[in-house]
Amino acid sequence: MHRFYLPSDEWQPEALRLRGSEAHHAHNVLRLQPGDKAVVFNGRGREITAEVVSLEGREIALRRLHENSTPPLPCRITLGQAIPKGKNMDLIVQKAVEIGAAEIIPIMSDRTVVRLGAHDAAQKQAKWQTIAIEAAKQCGQNWLAQVAKPCSLAEFFEQAEPSQLQLIGSLQPGALHLKQVLAQFEAAHELRPASVLMLVGPEGDFTPAELSLARSRGCQPITLGPIVLRVETAAIYCLSVLSYELFA
Repeated sequence: MHRFYLPSDEWQPEALRLRGSEAHHAHNVLRLQPGDKAVVFNGRGREITAEVVSLEGREIALRRLHENSTPPLPCRITLGQAIPKGKNMDLIVQKAVEIGAAEIIPIMSDRTVVRLGAHDAAQKQAKWQTIAIEAAKQCGQNWLAQVAKPCSLAEFFEQAEPSQLQLIGSLQPGALHLKQVLAQFEAAHELRPASVLMLVGPEGDFTPAELSLARSRGCQPITLGPIVLRVETAAIYCLSVLSYELFA
């Protein structure tokens, strides 16, 4: 069945209505008719299987048939991603949602080619949040990842609450393998982390000053192996390994 997103402030199980772009897609693209079934989710773990009751102007009324609750994943993973060139950030957001990231922070690092003013940053944030919604709809994810407004690494650390485990991908000598870091954390705390921050740099990596800042804020440098990965590959690799290790 087709899936549609209803934000929490519009989530009324006894009076479900699709509006705006979701209603347009259901009516004009998918051609849903009264009696058709659909699934709606609120991005906070709730999902309802519903039946189309009527199409009223620019709204679609639904009747609840069955409601489910999906528990959150065992670990909250935040991806702090330096914005790469071209449309690679679109791909990273999409795959991060599919793999299970809870939050995505676009970072304008010193070596980021893309430079965004306040207006452009807001537009990019809205675009990437839409990509996150579409990815959640397609992969059956009922917890919607939030895409933050692009910011510098320093601004991020000023605003963010620290995660239990904070990591930064590094090409510098001495970086540990992720498996070593996770083993050290589990040995020290006798449990796995419930929240992880994963920072991934731009083309050319974070600058030494940025790496120093991250380390001063508790980030541990990790190596992604002997092969230098493209930015989008590095992000997908890190999230995949973290999900494998921490979602079981």
